[in-house]
Amino acid sequence: MHEGGGADQSDTSDSAEQPDAGEGAENRDARDGAERRHATDGAQRRHAADGTERRHATDGVETRHATDTAEKLDSHDDTGASRPNTPATGEPAPSSTDISVPGGTLRVGEWHPDAEGIPWLLVHGITASHLAWAWVARETTARLIAPDLRGRGRSTATPAPATGNRPGDAPLARHADDLVAVLDAKNIDRAVVVGHSMGAFIALVLADRHPDRVDRVVLVDGGLPLDLPAGMHPRDAVRHVLGPTAARLDMRFATTGAYRDFWRAHPAFTGREDPLLDAYFAYDLQGTPGHLRPATTFATVEADSIDQNTGASIERARERMPRPTALLAAERGLRGETPPLYPDLDTLRSAHPALTTTRRVPHVDHYSIVMSAPGARAVVHAVG
Repeated sequence: MHEGGGADQSDTSDSAEQPDAGEGAENRDARDGAERRHATDGAQRRHAADGTERRHATDGVETRHATDTAEKLDSHDDTGASRPNTPATGEPAPSSTDISVPGGTLRVGEWHPDAEGIPWLLVHGITASHLAWAWVARETTARLIAPDLRGRGRSTATPAPATGNRPGDAPLARHADDLVAVLDAKNIDRAVVVGHSMGAFIALVLADRHPDRVDRVVLVDGGLPLDLPAGMHPRDAVRHVLGPTAARLDMRFATTGAYRDFWRAHPAFTGREDPLLDAYFAYDLQGTPGHLRPATTFATVEADSIDQNTGASIERARERMPRPTALLAAERGLRGETPPLYPDLDTLRSAHPALTTTRRVPHVDHYSIVMSAPGARAVVHAVG
C-alpha cells in the first residue's frame, strides 16, 4: 500500500510485508483490542469521552456520543427492547454527527476527534455502514471520519438514481460530493481517503472530482474493474457478486438475534464471535420486532452497482488517478472463497500504472480485510 509520503513501493511478494496479518487471528478476543494502538508521533492519544451529549450550535450540525443511552437504534433485541447505538464492547465508541447534504442528512461517525495530523476519511462498502471501520479505529489513534453513505445506516439522504440528468447526479459522483460536504462540516481541508469495496470506487471518484481535498487514496479490495462473466447485464451483476449479501435486502427478520444468525451462516462469518460484529449487524437493522429489515434497499444497491461497473465518472477517475493511489487486495472473496475479487495483481499493475502500490493481504476475505484485527492492522500499516 501507499506508505506515508507517496513513494512508489510496489510489492510483488503479495504477503510478506503485512505485519501480523498472517496470524489467522480473525477471532481475536476484543478484550485486548484497546491496547493495540498505532503510535502517532510517539504518543498514545486517547479521546476522553465523558458520555455527555455534545451539540454544535453552528451549521446545523448535531453531534452526540454513541455511548449516550439516549441514542437508540431503530432495531430491537429479542424482547423488543430498543438497543443503544453501541454495546459495551470495551472499545472507544465513535461520536455521531448528522450533516446536511442535498436531499437529507448523513450520519457520520468519528473516532479520536482530538488527534493531531491529517485525518482519515473512511468510505464503507455497498451495503455497510460506518461501523465497518470499528476494527480500524481499534488499531490507530488517527482522527477517523466515517459517514453512513446516503441510503445506508442512519443517513436520511435520498439515494441517487442509476442515471442522472447531469454527471454530478449519478450515484458515485453524488457520494463523492457528499464526502466533500462532510469534510467541510468538519473543517477538514484534506484527508487520506480509505475506501473499502464500493467505497474504493467512490474514493477514486472523489479524488478525481476534488483532488485538492485528497492527500492520497487507499483502495481496499475495490475500486478497480471486477472480472464479471462476459455479456452479464449490469443489473444481474449485483446478485452475482454479492450473493446472500444482496439476497438479505429483500428479507425481514423477527429479531436482531435472527439477523445475527443469518450472518453466522454466511461463509465469511462462520465461527466468528465478536462484540464489534454484534454491534455492526444490529446497527444495520430498521423497523420493529417481527418486521426488522436492513437499512439499505436493493434498488439503492442496484443503482450504485450499475454506476460502479459502467459509469463514466469511475472510468475517468481510474484513467487519471490524480492523487497517489494504492491497493490492498484480500486473499479470499466475498464468501471466503478463492479466487478473490482481484486474483492477478500483476495484471492490475500493468493495466493501471498510476497505482503506487499493490499488496495482497493474507488470511483475510473481502469483509475481514477491514472487519478483523489482522485486516485492520494491514489497513493502518498501508496508510502509514
